[in-house]
Amino acid sequence: MPPTVPHAANPRNSAPRILSGLAGTAGGYDGFILDLWGVIHDGEAAYPGAVHCLDELKAQGKRTVLLSNAPRRTDVVIRQLDRLGVARALYGNVVSSGEEVHRELVARQDPWFASLGRKCFHLGAARDDSVWQGTDLDMVRELSQADFILNTGPWDDAATVAQYEHLLAEAARRSLPMVCANPDRVVVRGGRLVLCAGALGSRYQELSGFVRYVGKPHSQVYRRCFEVLGISAAKRILAIGDSLVTDVAGAAALGMDTIFVTGGLYAAELGVAPETPPEPARLAALYAQAGVAPMAAMPLFAW
Repeated sequence: MPPTVPHAANPRNSAPRILSGLAGTAGGYDGFILDLWGVIHDGEAAYPGAVHCLDELKAQGKRTVLLSNAPRRTDVVIRQLDRLGVARALYGNVVSSGEEVHRELVARQDPWFASLGRKCFHLGAARDDSVWQGTDLDMVRELSQADFILNTGPWDDAATVAQYEHLLAEAARRSLPMVCANPDRVVVRGGRLVLCAGALGSRYQELSGFVRYVGKPHSQVYRRCFEVLGISAAKRILAIGDSLVTDVAGAAALGMDTIFVTGGLYAAELGVAPETPPEPARLAALYAQAGVAPMAAMPLFAW
């Protein structure tokens, strides 16, 4: 199931607006913050129409930034996009939660990050090692040796939270702070839901562990997007994503308009194939349950 959405104040009560694409809407904005997983691709292939839509935005002179909760550095994200057929020339910049964590671990300008020790236990797959590579951290293999945990997610795609219960409980007993490099609880990969670091972080909090999340919906990554876009007015930026928890709630909290892509994370709950528009009543019920209301929804990221 998709993650539970925190309630937001005063959601819109009007019937949901459903678009077939961006063609009639893009002209009202200068910049676009675009989610990756569930919008541009599903981890295995680019969604139909996504490349064409990026091309149209570029042709209109729109500024774009791809904002991802991927727990890896931007060069790794860009290489993945290349493999999926999303050419580097089609988009402006990439901001990833993994890059922001790496930046904080190196700079140590944030007081909380400055207080962390140097002995780090990495909870995550080797594919996410780029988050800590190039830092001066001493990577340890035992919790008993660690000053803190760097959580980039499960070690394999078939994992469940229960499999990490013993490790998380031991870490909580030792009062180890956790850096969570991906606040997402689940993500769509090849049409199936896969557990993410946020689910482990949430369970760690339930065990009284302290977690510092980096990524959507937290404001730090959005402000980084403002910087790279060169746009300070939130109302000149449109954010597009498939998560009500992160993409919609995070952008709306900073005053941006949002479009919710229904064919990603919530497709099964809405009872639709990725390319099929949802029933308005069902979509309205989802918004009401979530306590958030995007400006509009559309089945896929398309022109």
